[in-house]
Amino acid sequence: MKEGKKIFFASDFHLGAPGREKSLHRERILVEWLNEIQPRAEALYLLGDVFDFWFEYKKAVPKGFVRFLGKMAEFYDRGIPVHFFTGNHDLWIFDYLPREVGFIIHREPLEVTLGEKHFYLAHGDGLAQGDGRFKLLKKVFTNPFAQWLFGRLHPNLGISLAHRWSLSSRDVHQEPEKFRGEENEMLVQHARKMLGKAHFDYLIFGHRHMAVDYPLNEQSRYINLGDWIDHYTYGEFDGKEFQLKTYTSSGS
Repeated sequence: MKEGKKIFFASDFHLGAPGREKSLHRERILVEWLNEIQPRAEALYLLGDVFDFWFEYKKAVPKGFVRFLGKMAEFYDRGIPVHFFTGNHDLWIFDYLPREVGFIIHREPLEVTLGEKHFYLAHGDGLAQGDGRFKLLKKVFTNPFAQWLFGRLHPNLGISLAHRWSLSSRDVHQEPEKFRGEENEMLVQHARKMLGKAHFDYLIFGHRHMAVDYPLNEQSRYINLGDWIDHYTYGEFDGKEFQLKTYTSSGS
């Protein structure tokens, strides 16, 4: 890593939920944070559910998010790579966002060495043993024929139906998540399973909407990045150490 540069991690913005006014407020805070980190950023990792819903029709995409997408295009133009992990709410990203704003798309967990540390990165849905609901949904939503069928709906109808589904899901209307203890956290169990196969210093997830830094052993840590609905939390890595931080808007 270049001297003075850092790598940033964030997830679960759920842009678009629960309505335009609240989403726009979060988007402005998000862009404020992106403006602050941009001069120091070597790379940015977005670990899923950036949008509460996204589907690219052949000739149309969801309206909105212009402040965020414009800033992401600026990152790309300045040579700052942005890695985008599809979450359970924004699985249907195809070629528009990579082409227009330069996102590097990841549809599966990523094992990567950054600086001096080894990372395992994933959104988190459908990974853990017994996570049947999300595994089934992912199979349906990633099925090419199901995608083709949905694409036959007029965007006014298709996007409206998808927003209704998203707003009824646990990710938007639940109470803030709390860590339930290792034995009850499926992603912690998944992290331990991965440690049985290889060494990772940091195993980082989104999805659970809680900010957690949990030691798995003396060398490895399970991290959940929280969200930008209740927590406004993010990860910062300087090449040697990872820190989980909270962003406070200058306008708050």
